[in-house]
Order: sequence, then C-alpha cells, then structure tokens
Amino acid sequence: MAPPTPLLAVRGSEGLYMVNGPPSFTESTAFQRDSGKNCKAVAFSKDGSLFAWCNGEKCPCWADDESICARNVNNEVHFFENNNFNTIANKLHLQKVSDFVLSPGAQPTKVAVYVPGTKGAPSFVRLYQYPNFGGPQSALANKSFFKADKVTMLWNKKATAVLVVASTEVDKSGASYYGEQTLHYVGTGGESAVVQLPKNGPIYDVAWSPNSVEFCAVYGFMPAKATVFNLKCDPVFDFGTGPRNAAYYSPQGHILVLAGFGNLRGQMEVWDVKNYKLISKPVASDSTSFSWCPDGEHIVTATCAPRLRVGNGYKVWHYTGSVLHSREVPGDQEMWQVLWQPFPDGVFPERAVRYQAVPGEVPGAEPRPAQAYRPPALRNKPATSSKLHEDEPPQNMKPQQGGSDKPLSKTALKNQRKHEAKKAAKQEAKADAHQGPAQVKTPQNALQNTVPAITTGDPEVDKKIKNLKKKLKAIEQLKEQAAAGKQLEKNQVEKIQKEAALLKELEDLELGV
Repeated sequence: MAPPTPLLAVRGSEGLYMVNGPPSFTESTAFQRDSGKNCKAVAFSKDGSLFAWCNGEKCPCWADDESICARNVNNEVHFFENNNFNTIANKLHLQKVSDFVLSPGAQPTKVAVYVPGTKGAPSFVRLYQYPNFGGPQSALANKSFFKADKVTMLWNKKATAVLVVASTEVDKSGASYYGEQTLHYVGTGGESAVVQLPKNGPIYDVAWSPNSVEFCAVYGFMPAKATVFNLKCDPVFDFGTGPRNAAYYSPQGHILVLAGFGNLRGQMEVWDVKNYKLISKPVASDSTSFSWCPDGEHIVTATCAPRLRVGNGYKVWHYTGSVLHSREVPGDQEMWQVLWQPFPDGVFPERAVRYQAVPGEVPGAEPRPAQAYRPPALRNKPATSSKLHEDEPPQNMKPQQGGSDKPLSKTALKNQRKHEAKKAAKQEAKADAHQGPAQVKTPQNALQNTVPAITTGDPEVDKKIKNLKKKLKAIEQLKEQAAAGKQLEKNQVEKIQKEAALLKELEDLELGV
C-alpha cells in the first residue's frame, strides 16, 4: 500500500488553501479554499486528521492524547480532564509561577514549571508528574539558576528531560545587545547540569533529536558554532563555525539542517548525523520559515509577510539540494504561512541517506555571492583575503594524523584541547619576550616556568611541593577559563578561593629548603 501524500497548508492574502505534496503540487480538493483575509492562525491535530483555523486568541494547552488540558491562572496551573471545563481536576500551586510546558507523548503527563527569581533568590524550573503535586518531595527534579528574565523550556520526545534556555534582557558586561543566555539540562530522574558552551555569545537555537538522547545547540558570536551533545552534556560532534542561527532535525532524526535565516543569506548545511557527513549546501535567500515534510525527504522554505512583504512564495526541496517545486505569489498579494500536514510516527519509515542530488523540476536558484566593497585606492590592485572571520571547519574536516574522518573520542577531544592550550601558551610566551620586561609574571608562573626544580632531600616534602604546584597550575587554568567567559561550577570556584592558602603553604615549604 502506497503511503499517503502530505498536504501543505498555505495562509495569505489570497486566503487559506491546501496544496498536495510531492510529486503533484496541485491544489487539494480535500479542503475547500477559504478566501477570507481574516485568518490569523491555523493548526493540524497531532495525527493530522483534523485541521483548525481561526482569528481569535490562543487556546489552552492540551496533552497529546487530549485527556488533560491546563492553563496558568495567577499563581496556579489549573488542570482539566476529559475536556470537562466545569470542574478543576487538579491544581499546581507555586508562588509567582509564570510559565509551564506539558510533556509530549503518552500518559503519564509530566509538566515543567518556571518561577522567576526575586530579591536575590534564584529562578528555578521544576518537573512534576501529573497529578503528583503535593508535598515537598513531589517534584521529579529541580534546577535553580541566576541571570534569567525569561526561559524557554524544551521537552525531548520521550519526556525524559528538559532543556532550559535562560535569558536576560540586558548583558551587564556590555558584550552583546542580545542580553545573556545560558543553557541548562534537567532530567526527570533528578539529574541537572549547566551545558558548557565553548564559545561566548548568544544562543540562537536548541533542538532535540527525535531519538531523545542528543541535542544540537547553535551559539556564539558570528560565525556561530554548532555542537551536538549527549545526555551527559558532553560534546558528541562539533560542526565548527559558520553563518547559521537555526537547527532542524528531520522527523526520523537521521538528517540535521543547520541554517542561517533572518539577517543571514539563507545558507543551509544538510548533514547525515549518523555518519556526520555533509550532504548538500543549498541556499534559500530571504526565507522566513523552514519545515520538514513528515516523510523526512523534503523540506519547504518560504518568504512570508509581514516579515517580508515582497517576493512572497515558497519552495519545496529535496534534502540533497534540488528544488522540486516553486511558487511565487503575484506582486500585489501576500503569503502569510505554509504548514505541512503532520502524520503519526511510523507512517514514513527512515530511508537510506542519499548524497547524489535528485533530479529537480526547478533550476537551482543559488544566488551569486555579492562582491565585497573595495575602496577606490585598492580597486586596481590584486585582491587579497580580507575576511573578518575565518570559519572553523567541522571536527572531522580538521587536519588530523592518520586522516581519520571519524568523530573524535572524549579522550581525543581532551588531548586536542590540551595541545591547543599549550600552543596558545607558547605563542603568548613569544609575545611576552617581544614586549620585553614591562610585564612581570605572577610568582607562581615564574616559579613554574623559569626556576629549575628544587629538591629538599626529603622525599615527603618534595612530594608535597610537587602536589601544591599541580594544584596551583589547575587553579591558573580555571582562572583562564573564567576570564574567557566560561561559567564555572561551585567546586571550581571554591578551588580558586584556596589559591592564597596554597601559595603560602608552598612558600613555607620552600623557605625550609
């Protein structure tokens, strides 16, 4: 039996209508076009069997099976069962609760709630399992944090963990007009962690893989980094840097698209995430929306109003980079939204990844890159590279001994970071030598780098001195990480606070030599 054809809902000044998906792309007769211009919102039911549209306000939040409905009322989240809105079935009371998110999937439903911090107290996110809301031990997990004016909470598909993007409106350091963002992980088993992002800057997007055991973060000042992490918040694969601000997993989870939309040119990187191999790099200029077709083979990009009021239209692509269908609305018309009809899991099984581009019905419309501005004095001279930033390649495209293109192991990544740190230290030492004696190193650095090893004749004392120097070296590394903007754990901060005592102990031991 042939699989069904997904429908694509289109909302615009031409009205609301549906288009048959590949291969026909004709207007569907299953939905009668609504030619009115007042439609402000559309939605498919979870299994795609129902479609709703309206021009009213947002509805309350339902669980996937629609057995539970919830809404936020003052300091409480009210729960209704079986669509009976005459009786409040349960209440979750938390002082100043400002947001909540219900978990996806089957019962039992879980709920993540956010309470902003006040008067020096931290903000926190707590996870509960419905309807167990009573008593201090009822929460499945709790994660508190500072620097949060608002949060975005993202459940994974299996409802076993939540990612929390905490944001402040203003970056007090003045480094970014985006404010500050931090990424936190909270598991229903009670575990929680801060996700350490190795590049400073905004967090543009975070996306869970449908397998629920990995997630991708796009972050850092442009060109932005993208990294896949596991449930221990350890990096699995580093995609390097590039012009990107969004990440989209296919419904089957076998393909990941990293894209740069909005104020970027619309570059897309399509990756096979099982082998971490680049499939294609199409460009969808001026796109304001992106979504995967449920079949995991096709995507739609669109230019919609009111974000852009000219050049409205949409394109349907195969993930190998071919444009299969394109539609532009007339210049005096607008298009407001395009939306794929969803289907239940399993209707479209995962297919083998293709790397060769499929035949396209529309010629590739990849724009020519704009030429950089050159001052008149340089226009008759040979062109030289003047990039503001050099993009960092993905980890399996960096030069490595042996030429292996497999993702580096955790140990290999640690060794690589150590090697890079040593290399940076050598370069810094050379710079200090060129500058002369103007900058004097701290006593412990001078001791470690210039004084030959001292022996006391007492093996126990020598061992203590060696251990103290090792601890001081670790503290120096932590201080460098903090200076680079890395958020340190509580135990790491406590180590730094012990530096003065360790220096005094080291001095006493060496004075006794």
